[in-house]
Parts: sequence; C-alpha cells; structure tokens
Amino acid sequence: MASLSTHVLDTSHGCPAAGVTLRLLDGNGTILFAAITDSDGRCPGLPAVTPGRYRLEFAVAAYFAGRGVDLPDPPFLDTVLLDFGIADAGHYHVPLLVSPYGYSTYRGS
Repeated sequence: MASLSTHVLDTSHGCPAAGVTLRLLDGNGTILFAAITDSDGRCPGLPAVTPGRYRLEFAVAAYFAGRGVDLPDPPFLDTVLLDFGIADAGHYHVPLLVSPYGYSTYRGS
C-alpha cells in the first residue's frame, strides 16, 4: 500500500486554496474518495492505495468563482484532471498549484 496526500495552492492570490472540491478515482473511473480542501488547502483522509493508475479531479472554476474571480463563460479551466501512477509502496504527494489560467503539479515529498 502507498499513502497519498495533496495540497492545493492558489498562485493568483498567493495562498492555500481552501474549499476546493476534489475526487480520487481509480483507473476504472470508480470514485474512491471525495472531499473539500481545508483551510490550509490540504485534504486529510485520502485513502491508502495499491499500485496502479489514479486520477485526482479538482473543481477549480467553482473555487475561483466562489472567491469572486470574474471568469469567462465557459471558464478556461473548469476541472483540473491529474492522471498519475503509483508504482510501489511509499508516500506519494500530488500538489496542485493553480490560477484561473494555468496549473502545475509534480511528485512532492
């Protein structure tokens, strides 16, 4: 089993992204977990996972609209989908740095 964590940072406001709805899905599209980021932009409680393919879905347009950001219709980024693989046991940290017009991710520690 591997542990999994995420952290969402709002790069346009320079702060953690509190209140982002996210989902974790397995390679078959089955929802394994759904939650909302806390005040630090983190999501405690993500389940341990076995090696395989996974997806994290982050509802970023709803987050930015909730912050009062004037988004176009449709928004440039609505839901950010991060497809990633778990190759072995250990810890996998999947952060998301996001603004209304761009995002970045990496395997953190």
